[in-house]
Amino acid sequence: MNTNTDGITISTNRRWLADIVELVSSMRFAISLLSIISIASIIGTVVTQNDPMANYVNQFGPFWFEIFARVSIYSVYSAWWFLLIMAFLVASTSLCIARNAPKMIKDMKSWRENVREQSLRNFHHKAEWTVAGSTESLAAEATRRVTDDGYRVRLVQKDGAILLTAKQGAANKLGYIFAHSAIVIICIGGLLDSNLPIRAQQWLFNIEPFMGNGIIAEIPAKHRLGLNNPTFRGNTLIPEGSSSNTAIVPAGEGVLIQDLPFTIQLKKFIVDFYTTGMPKLFASDVTVTDHETGKSFDATIKVNQPLIYKGLAVYQSSFEDGGSHLKLNGYAMKGASNTSFKLEGEVGKSTPLKGSGGSEYAIEWSGFRPFNVENMAANNGQDVRAVNSNKSFNEKFSTGLDKQLGSAANGNKTKDLKNVGPSVQYKLRDKNGQAREFNNYMQSVKVDGDYVFLLGMRDTPAESFRFLRIPADDQDSVGEWMRLRAAILNPALRQKAAQRYAGKVPLSSAAGDKLRAQLEASALRGMTVFAGDQNESGYLAVARFVGRLPEEQQEKAADIFMKILNGSLWELWQVAREQDNLPAMPADEKHGRFLQLATNALADAFYYNAPVYLQLAGFEEVKASVFQVTRSPGKNVVYLGCLFLVLGIFAMLYVRERRLWIWIRPQEQGGAHALMAMSTQRRTMDFDKEFERIKIRLVQQ
Repeated sequence: MNTNTDGITISTNRRWLADIVELVSSMRFAISLLSIISIASIIGTVVTQNDPMANYVNQFGPFWFEIFARVSIYSVYSAWWFLLIMAFLVASTSLCIARNAPKMIKDMKSWRENVREQSLRNFHHKAEWTVAGSTESLAAEATRRVTDDGYRVRLVQKDGAILLTAKQGAANKLGYIFAHSAIVIICIGGLLDSNLPIRAQQWLFNIEPFMGNGIIAEIPAKHRLGLNNPTFRGNTLIPEGSSSNTAIVPAGEGVLIQDLPFTIQLKKFIVDFYTTGMPKLFASDVTVTDHETGKSFDATIKVNQPLIYKGLAVYQSSFEDGGSHLKLNGYAMKGASNTSFKLEGEVGKSTPLKGSGGSEYAIEWSGFRPFNVENMAANNGQDVRAVNSNKSFNEKFSTGLDKQLGSAANGNKTKDLKNVGPSVQYKLRDKNGQAREFNNYMQSVKVDGDYVFLLGMRDTPAESFRFLRIPADDQDSVGEWMRLRAAILNPALRQKAAQRYAGKVPLSSAAGDKLRAQLEASALRGMTVFAGDQNESGYLAVARFVGRLPEEQQEKAADIFMKILNGSLWELWQVAREQDNLPAMPADEKHGRFLQLATNALADAFYYNAPVYLQLAGFEEVKASVFQVTRSPGKNVVYLGCLFLVLGIFAMLYVRERRLWIWIRPQEQGGAHALMAMSTQRRTMDFDKEFERIKIRLVQQ
């Protein structure tokens, strides 16, 4: 009884195992896996892979960032589930080959001699004829003619008759074997070049990603990959005159340090540009020193022309700033003091800054560009001035700047490409860790017919820069605007400017003193409202002030208010110059235009929200080259798989298997009777024509 039960259990287990093997090796299972891999590949193409995590937070927001991170959307091709699917695909295709390849090879070798005369009569393509000669002579002649058509022939004696069996194109089945083998080989090559070997080292040897900051040479061994690491893909950034013998390999939220068997020293980085400002040529002149032999040699690494040495490929990936030394002039943007100072910085490092009221900031120098080719075409007259979040200003800015100061590679029909000079990019971080990013151009730029200095600002890296436009003065500097900015916040200077403005207005003697006092009060009030407070200033404050009046009086009141304000600001400018022992400005159209632009910039400066403006005054550029260093043993395996795939597809599409049989038997009244039949896997018009041709040749003997 127990024996029977055990036998039933074993039989059930075998059936269950057979069903699993049948499923895994089935076509539907493989197609399902390929569909999932295709979808994952689309995701990996649409979503930029292996970017810094902060970029994804800005792109998707905190909620979706967490969800996507859990399913490894940001590193699809190294995700555990993707590698698992690849492994199942390899297993599925391998089982399919193991199950079907022996049958196919056996069928290729088979001559299919077990046919009968009656079965041949059931074929669609068949023909019969008789000859006067013997069966042997008929068989010999048929063999010769079939062989001339490229068929391999075998003669078999069967039931008193002669069976001629022939075949051509049996290698068609090799196409299926090669194509399926190619999938396995390519997947294995992909797995070899994935981070699976690195993960295995992490599991086996307790290697951990490095999460912090520090000097590479001082990072402990538990964060390092050895020289014998079979596969990796890392980057190394080398400034001019510096060297590196390690590569940085991304690993989740941290990195691993890959030691190299040689040192790369960057002697000079060469970059050439098209007239559009797009890079045309990257090249790095390097010296490579072998650690084992101590020998050195020079080489030039270009895009698509890597350095291959000791099984490693060093590609020219991109270029960065290598720590350019910057000299800047700082101008106060807060308070009533018109102060300036000198400052130096180095790209990639941080500089402390003391603000007004004892506040402390850190300037993080994040980028420097020696020139910027921009499209300066005034194609729609958009105002690119405002930096505030007010809809009327912000919408004008966001659309105008993209069209007038965006990448020179954009699709604008009207283009006026010009180099607008160097720019510096930095973050200003307060003691609470809050930071805003700034991008300032060194030289004045002609925008809408006026020369202005562009002061870029954004709150997060996901945003585009919004620019404040400060008009250039007669000395092509921001000095006059800074003087006016400090003066508008100085109550004493505002009072003096209001008195001057009222004193210059011609009034009748009867009511002159009273009206002059009212006009002085109005001028002072206008400048005070425009100067604003910590909550609002500029045109927004003016609009709110005028908005308190009855609606029917607002338009007229606004017109009077702005006329008084413009006149008062002119006098304020002159008063500020007198205070600095400078002569008054000529009251002409040029300086009137400057004051108009300066007033607009003063209105928007409230939203710039920075204690200082840092203007680039000089620089010493240091370039850095970014190399990608790879060891990819799976590359040649993938090439082999691609070769198999090409051979397989060629065999399946262009090699047609055809089978031919001729049953030759003697007739009672003498002579020989022949029955011919042909078959193929795919019936086509070409096959029909071939059958007719062979039939005619055989029948006409």
